[in-house]
Amino acid sequence: MSTAKHRSGSSNARITFFVCFMAALAGLLFGLDIGVIAGALPFLSKDFQITPHEQEWVVSSMMFGAAVGAVGAGWLSAKLGRKYSLLIGALLFVVGSLCSAFAPNTEFLIVARVILGLAVGVASYTAPLYLSEIAPEKIRGSMISMYQLMITIGILAAYLSDTGFSYSGSWRWMLGVITIPAVLLFIGVLFLPGSPRWLAARGRFIEAQKVLDMLRDTSAQAKNELDEIRESLKIKQSGWALFTSNGNFRRVVFLGILLQVMQQFTGMNVIMYYAPKIFGIAGFSGTADQMWGTVIVGLVNVLATFIAIGLVDRWGRKPTLTLGFLVMAVGMGVLGTLLHIGVETDFRKYFAIVMLMLFIVGFAMSAGPLIWVLCSEIQPLKGRDFGITVSTATNWIANMIVGATFLTMLDKLGNANTFWVYGGLNVLFILLTYWLIPETKNISLEHIERNLMTGKSLREIGDRA
Repeated sequence: MSTAKHRSGSSNARITFFVCFMAALAGLLFGLDIGVIAGALPFLSKDFQITPHEQEWVVSSMMFGAAVGAVGAGWLSAKLGRKYSLLIGALLFVVGSLCSAFAPNTEFLIVARVILGLAVGVASYTAPLYLSEIAPEKIRGSMISMYQLMITIGILAAYLSDTGFSYSGSWRWMLGVITIPAVLLFIGVLFLPGSPRWLAARGRFIEAQKVLDMLRDTSAQAKNELDEIRESLKIKQSGWALFTSNGNFRRVVFLGILLQVMQQFTGMNVIMYYAPKIFGIAGFSGTADQMWGTVIVGLVNVLATFIAIGLVDRWGRKPTLTLGFLVMAVGMGVLGTLLHIGVETDFRKYFAIVMLMLFIVGFAMSAGPLIWVLCSEIQPLKGRDFGITVSTATNWIANMIVGATFLTMLDKLGNANTFWVYGGLNVLFILLTYWLIPETKNISLEHIERNLMTGKSLREIGDRA
């Protein structure tokens, strides 16, 4: 009997991992669309004769679309469910990629990038939410971090693709090849189950029980989890009504906003969008050097994300975030100092790149995945769609601001001061992590919700007591 139970549990664990892996593939498309523009921008700028300000709009238009997509995803996810929202996102990836590849001018390309942004907004909203509601609490952090790993793999794949196509200057192929994984994502999502928490919120408890029976080690675990979900559904209000009437819910909505602002203003996406330019600032003037430099950036980003997957459910969210912000502050601060004194010598030039890589390690092991983990954990079930809509939209608005201002900051403040600003912000984020961020490892979503709704401070909503 015990052997059968063990075999069943092992089988269910494999099914759970497969479901989480397929959902996390949305992150691959997310990463591809973030990374691809860095390599394509120099070539399309030359073809279309666009100014630096127009380049900022080509980059940031996707962020605008993502903010709109995230807001729309909240409605889609609530009405149609997590699975069908992911399907719509995959379809938008296909359309946006094809339109980008065949863009006849800058204006058309910007519109295509907005469509891709809608897809990214839907994916960045729905995938972490779906993963948080599917994964058991003991591996929830690592499964949501796998979504971020897929983003980094997508960025690396985009950099490799860009480098390969850069020798011929084929920016249309750089943008169009993303259609292939988008179609594969659409097919894969067709086989995923619905979220048990979304099903239960719609009164479909029998279907929710079947999903949990498939994904949990024992039927007792599945039943206990469904009982907790039923209890959390006793809150009568939801969404905007809950936000306006419940101060405890408002606290975590604002915390979600803060978390996403912290992630974006680390400066990481500056590196992602403008990697070749930054390598040029550091003294690597050749196109081939800059393109291969971006590949190294992507590889370091992927490898360092494994640190987060290994630590998030063992060491915890809060200490990992604190260490990451510290590493990023050091990396940006020293890089700014090197740019201030000059990178004329080979030693300084390569040391500047080492500091850049150190910064990337700090982000990939902490704020990159863990902000998505925390935002998907802290919202109560009846307010989850609303809360994550707000935080994800904030992510993309902040992302758009960063993408649209970096070149202007370089021009107005200078290279060194720009990187010092980001270094100082990371120091501030260490303090905010200590004051406000809860530790949520190995705690069920429903337990976090009970702590929140009974009035515990934000730092304490992950406490077991």
